[in-house]
Amino acid sequence: MTADRHIAVIGSGIVGACVAAALSAETYRVTIIEPGPVGGEQAASFGNGAWISPASVVPMSVPGLWKKVPGYLLDPTGPLTIRWPYLPAMLPWLVRFLLSGFTEARVERTAKALASLLSDAPARHRALAARIGQPELIASRGLLYVYPDRSAFASDGLSWRLRRQNGVRWTEYEGAALRAVEPALGPGYDFGALVAEGAHCVDPGAYVASIKDHVLAGGGQLVTAAATGFSVAKGRLRGVETSKGMVDCDAAVICAGIGSRRLARLCGDNVPLCSERGYHAVIGGLHSGPSIPVMTSDSKSANTPTRAGLRIAGQVEIAPVRASPDWRRADLLLKHAAATYPSMRDALQACGITRWMGHRPSTPDGLPVMDRSSLSPDILHAFGHGHVGLAAAPMTAHIVTSLIGKREPASDIRPFSLRRFSG
Repeated sequence: MTADRHIAVIGSGIVGACVAAALSAETYRVTIIEPGPVGGEQAASFGNGAWISPASVVPMSVPGLWKKVPGYLLDPTGPLTIRWPYLPAMLPWLVRFLLSGFTEARVERTAKALASLLSDAPARHRALAARIGQPELIASRGLLYVYPDRSAFASDGLSWRLRRQNGVRWTEYEGAALRAVEPALGPGYDFGALVAEGAHCVDPGAYVASIKDHVLAGGGQLVTAAATGFSVAKGRLRGVETSKGMVDCDAAVICAGIGSRRLARLCGDNVPLCSERGYHAVIGGLHSGPSIPVMTSDSKSANTPTRAGLRIAGQVEIAPVRASPDWRRADLLLKHAAATYPSMRDALQACGITRWMGHRPSTPDGLPVMDRSSLSPDILHAFGHGHVGLAAAPMTAHIVTSLIGKREPASDIRPFSLRRFSG
């Protein structure tokens, strides 16, 4: 009986929360282990772009990206930057990152794997939000990708070809038709692609906290502590060691964000996990701006209406976790927003603005790790989702529960295997 099996979920970002909810729904006894507040600012899922997009199948690394690396090193204000002092330490990850997108064939394989996690993500999130009694947290207004003109859209042809190959549908708008879809856009954008199936979360932190509350209401437990190790005897897990003592359990799932690399190493698994540091700025009290989520082609930023205000999220900064934030990058997002929506330029002076920086747990190939650990088959890895953690969390939860229940997952999980990092 599943009720007799006790599962420890290490980490309670959106992936951990969804895994805990899925296990609880199958009547496993669940304990969440998390050192910080669930839904708190320490988690990457608190500050993401809030998008739930089936179109997020395009990896960061694509053919020709290597030619731009020198420019990224020299430009601290670009959408992707690498801090010079940390380049030697980050170089092995960067080499793997560039090689993962070196050919179109490699990128196509990655996109196909991502599509298996994302294709029905909006529907899965709507179902979960309804189950926890918070359906209003998931908004289904579509997602709008905008460009200066049709030629700029055409120059991004690989991205949209990958999306079409993986079943993503969109409607194109130009000129006045685009203004009718989103009147707040300034004259710098004259072409857009609306992915109507896309959705967004209006309060990611509250969503994660509400999922946790649902798990606890169903009999789950929360241990506010840091996981420090594993007790294993003859290959079978006995418990998770924490800063507050042992949590006895029959299985454990590692989904601790950027902290998962250390825990994976304790299991004998060396996963090349890097912090792709992301920033956001939230403009509170704003009465102008976009009515639907917008992704701008030049800034690569997600502009999303949320409960707290307009969230401008994006940027990729390759640097260690210990490095201090560069708040200029959040200010760049605000500068882009002011240029994108002229009607809100004056309002920015009167609005309250909050800034955030977090750590996307990213593998070089842009795919998460979902596999059994080398230490024990009772310890599962489910981390490294990079830019797609929110969207991919429900399908990740399905895969984890299938593995724990010794069932075949609904999708091919070989692309997420540990073996891809061998050698």
